[in-house]
Amino acid sequence: MKMLQYPVLVYNIPQMGIIKEKIAMAQHEREKVKLLQRLRRLRGQLDAVERSLEADEECGGQLMLLAAIRGAINSLMAEVLEIHIRFHLADGAKEQIAPELAEDLIDLVRAYLK
Repeated sequence: MKMLQYPVLVYNIPQMGIIKEKIAMAQHEREKVKLLQRLRRLRGQLDAVERSLEADEECGGQLMLLAAIRGAINSLMAEVLEIHIRFHLADGAKEQIAPELAEDLIDLVRAYLK
């Protein structure tokens, strides 16, 4: 099945004249699918920890699983923050921030969540 491609730019003709609006619906849907896939992997990792605890496996293995989960959660949080900055602070807000500032903020968030 072929997916419909939404245009990046659409021109509306309101009463005041032509205004260029950005539409990011297709990209938003792709981001949502990626986030849900990450969340499902996280759920699988949590299930592995639960099985490990129930089976009384070694603590070292359990700690490795937990460290992987912590890294995955930090990555998920960084991704959600990046999406928020890109779509709600840089593009969609009434008072937009400069794109350069948005990129700097994203880099800062990623650096601190590693």
